[in-house]
Amino acid sequence: MKVLLDTDPGIDDSLAIMLALRSPELEVVGITTVSGNVPADQGARNAARILEYLGREEIPLYKGEDKPRVVELVTAQDTHGQDGLGETYLPEPKLGYKEGGVDFILSSLYEYPGDLTIIALGPLTNIAAALERDKEAFRNLKRLIVMGGAAKVHGNCSPVAEYNFWADPHAADYVFQNLSDIVMVGLDVTRQIVLTPNYRELLRQFDTPIARLVNKITRFYVDFHWKQERTLGCVINDPLAVAVAFAPDLVQTRPYYVQVETEGRSRGQSLVDFAGFYRRPPNAHVCLTVDAQRFMHLFLKRLCPEFTEDIDRYFAEPATISVPV
Repeated sequence: MKVLLDTDPGIDDSLAIMLALRSPELEVVGITTVSGNVPADQGARNAARILEYLGREEIPLYKGEDKPRVVELVTAQDTHGQDGLGETYLPEPKLGYKEGGVDFILSSLYEYPGDLTIIALGPLTNIAAALERDKEAFRNLKRLIVMGGAAKVHGNCSPVAEYNFWADPHAADYVFQNLSDIVMVGLDVTRQIVLTPNYRELLRQFDTPIARLVNKITRFYVDFHWKQERTLGCVINDPLAVAVAFAPDLVQTRPYYVQVETEGRSRGQSLVDFAGFYRRPPNAHVCLTVDAQRFMHLFLKRLCPEFTEDIDRYFAEPATISVPV
């Protein structure tokens, strides 16, 4: 499956890039970055770091839009660190990036007609800009998978809004009003994807270069989640959207009409018309449930395939802790 990753790396975005590059079902034809968790140029440098680390420098890398369509840019560097990678301040990458992410999205749609899936892991600014510039190109789109929204659960940056939709609500609403067949991988399912202390310890024991990198960049994320919501471990939203591309049975979806609120206190809220009040045809497949354990099993095996036997054994008989009474 040919996929283009549109992303704002970001800790969990970086994990999603790793998963995509380690999944043989996917051919990553390019990466575009957008301002969100970090500004688009910082995100491009972070994506370059991941590509270098995994030895995939041949993948085209483009920087996209710097600012949301209407609202001011508010990054999530409090969550991801000033560098976007948990304040690890990894060395500057040798790999560069090109300008023109929106142009690259459009040219890719024409290069792979009917065969390109876009996985959008950040605000939808790039997708909206490309769609507005050339709607005909999107007739060639196989599927758009979006990590964003919250259907039946509370938000993560306001009582009702998920961050990617909140960061550029006008872009999110424009995309949902002008495309159909969107897969919405929202907080209803991604909030269940938690890199727990046990999983992080497994990675520490494996001690491979990629395992060390994952533990290094997620340390800041773990501390943030504890301070913010007293969660042990950290929620890693974006890798699930990548996995849904090649393992759609990880989630259960239902077709609904979705629009995104752009103003006021409910800015960024994904309004899912469960009861059919609007009498509008569905424009999205909304993910409502997920097999979180199966996802983590898959995720760890893709990142550390040399330890497949140990991972399989762990998930067959999860470790328990005996506490003397």
